[in-house]
Amino acid sequence: MKYILSLSILLITVNFAMGQRDLRVAERYYDEYAYQEAIQAYERYLENSNKEPELDVLQKLGDANLYLSNIPQALNWYRKVYEMQGSNISDQYYLKYIQALRGNRDYEEAEKHTKKYIERKHDETLVKRYVAQKKLIDSISDDNSLYTIKNLEAINTPNSDFGPAFYGDKVVYASSKDSVVGNMYSWNKQPFLSLYAAIQNGDTGDLAEPKPFLPEIASKYHDATLSFTKNLDTVYYTTNIRHKKNKLLKTKEGTSNFHIIRGILAEGKLIKTESLPFNSTEYSTGHPSIRQDGKYLFFVSDMPGGYGETDIYVTQVFPDGSVNTPKNLGSKINTEGREMFPFVKGDTLYFSSDGHYGVGGLDIFSAIDKGDFNYENPKNLGRPVNSNRDDFSFIIDSTEQYGYFASNRLEGKGDDDIYSFRKEKPACDQFITGTVTDSLTKKPIAEVKVTAFNKYEEQVADTVTNTNGVYQLELPCEQTYRLVASKPNYTQDEEEVTTEDENKATIEGIDFVLTNYDDLIKKEDDKEMISVNPIYFDFDSAEITPKAITELDKVVFVMREFPKVKIKIESHTDARGSDKYNLQLSQRRAESTQAYIISKGIDATRIESAKGYGETQLKNHCSNGVKCTDEEHELNRRSDFIIIEK
Repeated sequence: MKYILSLSILLITVNFAMGQRDLRVAERYYDEYAYQEAIQAYERYLENSNKEPELDVLQKLGDANLYLSNIPQALNWYRKVYEMQGSNISDQYYLKYIQALRGNRDYEEAEKHTKKYIERKHDETLVKRYVAQKKLIDSISDDNSLYTIKNLEAINTPNSDFGPAFYGDKVVYASSKDSVVGNMYSWNKQPFLSLYAAIQNGDTGDLAEPKPFLPEIASKYHDATLSFTKNLDTVYYTTNIRHKKNKLLKTKEGTSNFHIIRGILAEGKLIKTESLPFNSTEYSTGHPSIRQDGKYLFFVSDMPGGYGETDIYVTQVFPDGSVNTPKNLGSKINTEGREMFPFVKGDTLYFSSDGHYGVGGLDIFSAIDKGDFNYENPKNLGRPVNSNRDDFSFIIDSTEQYGYFASNRLEGKGDDDIYSFRKEKPACDQFITGTVTDSLTKKPIAEVKVTAFNKYEEQVADTVTNTNGVYQLELPCEQTYRLVASKPNYTQDEEEVTTEDENKATIEGIDFVLTNYDDLIKKEDDKEMISVNPIYFDFDSAEITPKAITELDKVVFVMREFPKVKIKIESHTDARGSDKYNLQLSQRRAESTQAYIISKGIDATRIESAKGYGETQLKNHCSNGVKCTDEEHELNRRSDFIIIEK
C-alpha cells in the first residue's frame, strides 16, 4: 500500500513537471511569434494539467489562432475567456471575442455582445457612433455598392501579398513569395516580406511582371508597407529593427519591433536612408503614409499612451526633413482595438480597424478631416471591399476611380491577396426650392407644375407647388437644368439653374411669377379680347410707334404663352375725315399691326384676319357732323384683338 501511494505521488510529480515544461515551451514559442508551435504546446499543457486552465493561457491560445487567421479556433478560446470572466472581461478581450464572432459570421451573437460592451462603457458618443455605423453597413450591399473588386491572380501567391503603393505607372507591394537568403518567419512559416514592383494596367487595374524593388533595401527580415512623396524623390518604408550586423534587435521581453525608414531616391535608386527620430526599440512604428503635399506623415504605432493595441499618429514634416512630436489622431479614429494601414487622399483618411463597427476582422473605413485633424465619424466602406476577415492596405488613385487593397478572405488565392477595385462616383443630388406667385395679386399659386429639363431637353423631374406656392425638386449634382413653371389658364415662367457638387445641399430662391389668363383679357358685347391700352399712330400714318410697340407686345405675350389662342384684328378710326379715307387708313393700320405680331415669331395662321372698319363701328354718338370732345373721339379710335379660339 505504501509502495502504491509513493508511485502515485511520483506520477503526479512527473506529470506536473512535464506540464510545466510544456508551458515554458509554449511561452517561448509565443514570444518568438512561432504561433503554430505555441498552440500545440499550450494544448499539450492543458491536456496534461489537472487544474482549471489559467486565464493567460486561454487568452494566448485565442490570440495565436487569431494571428494565424484560425477564426473558429480563436472564437473557441475567446469564448472560454468570456465564460471564465463574464462581465469582468477586459475591453481588449471583449472586443476580440466580438470580432471573432463576426469573423465566424455569428452576427446575431456579435450584436448582442456589442451592445453589452457599449452599455458598460457609459459613453453616449459610442452609442451614436454604433448606430450610425451599423445603419450605414446595413444600407450597403453588393448590389448598391460603389465598388467592384477583382482578385489579382496574376501576382498573388499562396503566401502573403499586401501593402500596395502607387509608384508612377507601377505599383509596389510586399510579398513573402520568395526569401532572399532562405529565412522563414516563425509567425506563419512563410519567407520574410520583400518588396516588388509590378507594371500597372490603367484600363483594367491588373498588375503584371513583378520584379524585386530597390534591392538595396532588402534585408534578411521584413521590408514592407511603403509610401512615396508626389515627385517620387522620397520613400518611407517599414522594416525590422536590426543591429549593425543585420541581426534582429530585440527588447528585454524578446520582442523584435519595427520602425520607419526614410529613403532619398535619385533616378529610381536609393542613395540615402535614415531612421525617423520618433522610432524606438521599445515599441513599433510602421505603415507610413505621406500626404501628397509632403507636409504630414501618418503612421501606426503601439507606443505607450495610445487608445488600443495600435493607433494611428501624424507628424509634421518640415522642409528641411525634420519632424515634430507625433500626434495621436484621437478617439474619433482610434479605439481599444487595432487601427492600421492609413492612407491619405486629399482631406480623406482611409484606414483599417477592428475596433469600429464592421463586418468582421479588420474593416476598411474612411473619415473626412474637418480641419486640424478633427475627423468626422469614420464610415465603413461596406461589402464587397470588406468581408468577415481582415481587409486592409487600401489605396485609391488621384481620380478616385480605382485602387487596390488586400484581404485574407477565404475565397482568395493565398494567405493575404491583393485586390483591385473600380469605384463609381457616389450619388449626389441637390434640392431646388422656390415659390410661385401671381403677377397681379402677388399671392402664392398652388398646384403649379414645376418641371426640370436637362441639356438634351429631356424631362428629368417634376413636382407641384403646395398651398403656399412652394415647390421642391431633387436633381443630380453638377448639371444645368431648365425649370418651367406651368398651370392651366396661366402663363409659363422658366429659370436656368446649375447644381453644385455638394450632396443634399439646397439651392433656394428659384422663384417664378405667373399671370392668370383672365387678367390678360377683357369682355365686351360677348367678345373676348386681349386687354391693351389704345394703340396710337402718328397723324395720317400706319407706322408702328414706340408707344404702339408697348401695347402690341402684350398681344405677342398672350399668344406666346397660350399657343392655342387665335385672333382676328379689327382697327377703327373716329368720324373725323372722310369715310373712304378712314376706311383705307384703318385697313393699313390693321395690316401693320398684323405684320408686327408676325415679325415676333407668331405663326400667321393664328391671325384669322386683319380688317379695318374705319368709322363704321363707332362706340358712341360722335358720328359725322356731331360736335364731340377729343376724349369722346378717342374712344372710337381703337384696335381690337378678338380671341376666336383658345
